[in-house]
Amino acid sequence: MPTSLCRTTTIDTPLGPLLAGARDEGICLIAFPRPERTARELEALRRRFRCDVEDGDHPHLGHLRAELDAYFAQRLTTFTVPVVTAGTPFQERVWAELRRIGYGEICSYEALARAVGAPTAQRAVGHANGSNPVPIVIPCHRVINKSGKLGGYGGELWRKQTLLRLERARGWLPFDRA
Repeated sequence: MPTSLCRTTTIDTPLGPLLAGARDEGICLIAFPRPERTARELEALRRRFRCDVEDGDHPHLGHLRAELDAYFAQRLTTFTVPVVTAGTPFQERVWAELRRIGYGEICSYEALARAVGAPTAQRAVGHANGSNPVPIVIPCHRVINKSGKLGGYGGELWRKQTLLRLERARGWLPFDRA
């Protein structure tokens, strides 16, 4: 039985609309709405947090909207909006490490696997990266293949490429964080 509430809204961005969700603890969902996935994402949110999901506003959503506006205007390099996730312990380690990848930096899946203490688990790291419920704020777009190819992105590769170009405009840092 649901014990809490998640408010969702759509936020317009240069990448198209984002579906965002917030609970009192923080932002819990950012998704690029696609009809074939949105219902599943909202159902996963309900299960993950044992919550009801309703359209509406929340102070964290206003904070997110303002920070996204500043990010896309290249005035923000670090998000401060509170985030709440509910993944497996491994996913949580990967998502925490993603937050350490700085603006304008990129990292390989291999380096990310080493950073979370699982040097042979690049595929598992890739899966956790792809399961990130709060992209952009938790910057999964900054992870690319060791070869330099983009790899995948749940929001479509053109968005990942756009985000990397946006950040590169402020200065591109070395490929790997060692």
